[in-house]
Amino acid sequence: MLTNQTNYKMVVMDMDYTLLNKNKEVSPGNKEALAEAAKKGVHLVVATGRIYSSARFYTRLLGINTPIIASNGAIIKEDVTNKIMFQSILLDEVALEMIRLCKKKGLYCHLYSQDTVYTEKIINISRRYYDWNQKLNPEDRINIRVVDSIERTVEEEKGKILKAVVVDDDCEKLAYIRENIKKTGKVSVSQSLKDNLEVMNKGINKGNAIKILAEIYGIKRDEIIAIGDNENDISMIEYAGLGVAMGNGVEALKEKADYVTGNYDEDGVAQVIRKFVL
Repeated sequence: MLTNQTNYKMVVMDMDYTLLNKNKEVSPGNKEALAEAAKKGVHLVVATGRIYSSARFYTRLLGINTPIIASNGAIIKEDVTNKIMFQSILLDEVALEMIRLCKKKGLYCHLYSQDTVYTEKIINISRRYYDWNQKLNPEDRINIRVVDSIERTVEEEKGKILKAVVVDDDCEKLAYIRENIKKTGKVSVSQSLKDNLEVMNKGINKGNAIKILAEIYGIKRDEIIAIGDNENDISMIEYAGLGVAMGNGVEALKEKADYVTGNYDEDGVAQVIRKFVL
């Protein structure tokens, strides 16, 4: 039953098209609502498909001193203490199969560690990070390593790779890769946008990450709000006591949500916090 009488103790937010506006900034309205919730002792958590160091940039702007869920739940890490609370290193065989499938379709697979994007060419997702870097101070930039062999990187960076990503406008190619990587039986596959495909180990998703944090903090499911906009947010809004879809969210997410808030450019996150937390 939907109610605003629950004493919510944790609010988990996706970043792109949820917390961030069209300029990839946190609006004054969202920032103010988050600050008020923090004063009440509410745990504010960012949960994103982005690389950890990218999410960290935004939490520092917000002054949020709580763990960051990055790479769709493959890592949970505290910025202030630098403590890794959880991580799931992508199986080598999965990374190599993903690379093989991408190359078969003429696409470039990208690999993420917590702070580095590995690629054989600056294209699509690495191009976006590269362009974003130009606007940042050196200490805030994402490490992008262009490598001669992405297959060799799997071995050289053993124990570091969290996620494999491919981005392309050809939905048929992405569907082919998705269908075939799932045949390994060892992966979680999701999309945060229609032009990307994200691969983690089986069982790894945002919902699982929230469950881990809730157990650490002793917070019940019904004391958690989760807010998102896309397929990779479904697991977390299903886990949370109050699952919220953005007004701009995909229909598959809205169908699972307990509540639909405003669009990302209408301070939809702030609307939820003011209605159910403050």
